[in-house]
This record gives sequence, structure tokens and C-alpha cells, in this order.
Amino acid sequence: MNNWKQTILIALMASPGCVAIALLALPLFAKSQSLPVPIETLQFATMSQSFLLVILASVAGTRLGPMVGLGAPVLSAIANRGDMLSASRPLWMPGVIGGLIGAVVIVGFHAYSPSELAATQGKMAIPLSVRVLYGGITEEVLVRWGLMTLLVWVGWRIFQQASEKPHSSVVWMAICLSALLFGVSHVPATAAILGTVPAMTFAYVVIVNAIFGVVAGCLYWRYGLEAAIIAHILAHLLAYLVRG
Repeated sequence: MNNWKQTILIALMASPGCVAIALLALPLFAKSQSLPVPIETLQFATMSQSFLLVILASVAGTRLGPMVGLGAPVLSAIANRGDMLSASRPLWMPGVIGGLIGAVVIVGFHAYSPSELAATQGKMAIPLSVRVLYGGITEEVLVRWGLMTLLVWVGWRIFQQASEKPHSSVVWMAICLSALLFGVSHVPATAAILGTVPAMTFAYVVIVNAIFGVVAGCLYWRYGLEAAIIAHILAHLLAYLVRG
């Protein structure tokens, strides 16, 4: 029963981001394109798809995480009526350090963007609320809690069946692969802005976002989902203060 409580908590935590990305960010990208359907239809489809993915990720992480040594200590404490403050103390400092690294990555991403991408800066600024709610929370639930946990579990079952828990090599494989896919997930937004994505720009977007994906993956592995969320939210907040 407590597993379902945790699943529901995680899904609820990620849900506002599903609304934000559909209602606040999607219209910005739609302005530069001719849509085959009304924007309202596209928003509903985006929101529905996001909710479905969040539910699947929430279930997968809660079900598979304990098997491979991954978890969300604070949310687990809430679901089990444990000491939430004690569970949160170890993850704050790593989360803050990860947030500082993430802010440097974001600011650097914009400072050294390829010329065609740099020319679009300021023309399509994503609202801070979307960056925090979707980027900081929903993406972490989807990519780390759902995808990375699944990859660790699959790697463990395929390569290390005799081991009680997955070795660090499998975890690192999952961290890097999920980070790479995290980077790739940012390409469609770039394509919506530019129309076409040159190879160098594609590689730049994927690699720079993957760098933070590795940081977030390590935080999730070592300290729990909440540390990755803290880092991702803080990264966006600090980057916003620096460059808007």
C-alpha cells in the first residue's frame, strides 16, 4: 500500500509540469509554425501524453527502484509516515552543489551556442515556471525515476543476474544512456525554433544537456530523486538570475 502512496505522491508532484509545458510553453513554439490542428487540440494531446508518461514513470520507479538500490528517501518517508527531516538532511548539500554545476552548464550553453542558435536567444524565452515545474520536477521523474531506473534494472537482469544488486558499471551505463536520451529530448524544441537542426547544433544541444544529465543521474544514484530535483530546480533559478 505504501508503494502506491509513493507512486501517487510522485505522479502528483510531476503533474503541474505537464500542465505548464502544454499551456505555457507549447504556444510559444506554435507561433513559428503552421499547425495542422488547432492549438487547443495540440495542448490537450501534449498534456495527456505527459500525464501518461508520468504515471508510467512513477510506477516503474517505485516498483523497480528498491530492487536496484534507487529511491526517493523523502517521499518514501512521507508515504511511510517516517522522519521527513532526517531523510532530507543528507541530500541538500549535494543538491545545491549539483544546482551550481547545472547553472554553469545552462549559462555556458547560451554563452557558447552555435551562431544559428545564438541568433534566436530572447525571441522565444521559456517562462521560468515551465523551467522549474517541467524541467526541474517532471523531467527528473520521467528521465531519472522512470527511465534511468528501468535501464539499471534491465542491465542488471541481462548482465548481472547472479548479483544481488547491480554493480556500479551497470549504474554508470544507465546514467550515461539516460543522460544522452535526456539530451536528445531537447532537440525537438530546438527544431521548432530553427526549423532545421544542423549536425553541429544537434551534437551541441545533446552533449551539453547530457552533461547535466550525468550530474543529475549521479545525484539520484547516490542521494535519491529529491537531490536531482533540487539540483535541477536550483540550476534553472540561478541561470535565470544570471541571464534571465
